[in-house]
Amino acid sequence: MVDELETLPVAESHKVGAPKKILIVEDDPDQVEALSLRLRQQGYSVLNALNGADGIERAHNERPDLVLLDLSLPDQEGLDVCAKLADDPRTCGMPVIVVSGQDRPNIVRETRAAGCEFYVHKPYDPNALLTLIRAALDQNASW
Repeated sequence: MVDELETLPVAESHKVGAPKKILIVEDDPDQVEALSLRLRQQGYSVLNALNGADGIERAHNERPDLVLLDLSLPDQEGLDVCAKLADDPRTCGMPVIVVSGQDRPNIVRETRAAGCEFYVHKPYDPNALLTLIRAALDQNASW
């Protein structure tokens, strides 16, 4: 479904000043590459991390405007990454969207309790993900 993303007009807020930075924390390089390409086409600046520790470090150092987080990471559970970001004063206002294939009972409730903004189940509609990204960025514009 990632290949089906239509190119939408870049939002006005992305044309003025520096582009919004999005950090993708995902261990599948193919997913990272496809999603990065689509986000760059929409005018976003993209950072990548292939595991939770790198994701947390990049969030602290790079201060992205938003994090896209997979739950199945090689070094730690994505819920733990989300909770660490939510508990740290440097990143507590940073919106996190979980993008995962996990489908266990209460997963949405668990991700919200850990501090994520939205939960998107893989496979996903790329246009719906873009809509959620824009909504999260708009809601957290002052973070």
